[in-house]
Amino acid sequence: MTKKKHSKSGVRGLLKFSAYLLVILFLTFLLRRYVFFRSVVDGSSMESTLFDGDSLIVDELTYRLRDPKRFEVIVFPYRSSRRYYIKRVIGLPGESVRILDGRIYINGIELEENYGSEEFFSGGIAENDLILGEDEYFVLGDNRNDSVDSRSSDLGAVHRKEIEGKAFLRVYPFGSFGAVR
Repeated sequence: MTKKKHSKSGVRGLLKFSAYLLVILFLTFLLRRYVFFRSVVDGSSMESTLFDGDSLIVDELTYRLRDPKRFEVIVFPYRSSRRYYIKRVIGLPGESVRILDGRIYINGIELEENYGSEEFFSGGIAENDLILGEDEYFVLGDNRNDSVDSRSSDLGAVHRKEIEGKAFLRVYPFGSFGAVR
């Protein structure tokens, strides 16, 4: 092989590598922009499911295709701020939610769930029947006595358009790597 041919194949290889790199960077940008983002848990409101400092991957695509389901863990900004809340969906649009004596009632029927780590003291604004609108979700932290959630009049029900995504994968700490349940 002559030196000139060797030089051309080297340039061609560099161009191919550069094209592949650009495609990978573009696909990464698209995934990051429209499909996933990373969030870090700040506080203890989701213990014993998620802990302060846990790093999560949030799926933005699922809720573009369907609505959130009961017991899914969602991520949403706190009233147009840059701070994100991570909570569990308890009440769905159109349902009646009531919390009485540490028990949750949906449409008058006690909800069977075991996410709360303890009996909670206050039903807040849900001590009386709270009727959710057609685009509203009632959310609770799993650490019910240390959570600002839909029981608080400051937060209240979360509107569908506020929900950014579904927390689906814990990536750090590495020893706790896995799906968020």
